[in-house]
Amino acid sequence: MSRIAFSALLVGSVFLSACAEQPDQVTRTYISPTTYQHLSCKQLISERTQLVTQVTTLTGAQKKKADSDAALMAVGMVIFWPALFGLAAGTDHAAALSVAKGQYDAIHEAGLSKGCFRSA
Repeated sequence: MSRIAFSALLVGSVFLSACAEQPDQVTRTYISPTTYQHLSCKQLISERTQLVTQVTTLTGAQKKKADSDAALMAVGMVIFWPALFGLAAGTDHAAALSVAKGQYDAIHEAGLSKGCFRSA
C-alpha cells in the first residue's frame, strides 16, 4: 500500500507541475527601461497602448488555460485519472505574458523619466 501511495503522490506531483499558472502569478521578465529611451513620448504612448492590448489578450488566454488545467486536475484526481493527460493540451502563455508585462514596465519607466506619463 505504501508503494502505491508513493507512486500516486509522485504522479500527482508531476501533473501538478504541468498546470498552467494563473496570470497574476506570472512574474514579469525584467527589461531595462533604457531599451525604450530613444523613443519619443508619442511613440512610448503608442507602444504602451499596444502592450495593454497584448497583456489583456495574453492574460485572458492564460487564465483560460489555468482554469482548464485546474478543472482537468480536479476531474483527474477525483473521478477519471486519464483526464490528467489533457493537461499537456493547449498553449501555456506564461512566457509571452511575462515578457509583455516586462516590456510594459520598461516602457512605463522610460515614459516617466521623460515626463510622458504621470506617476500614480
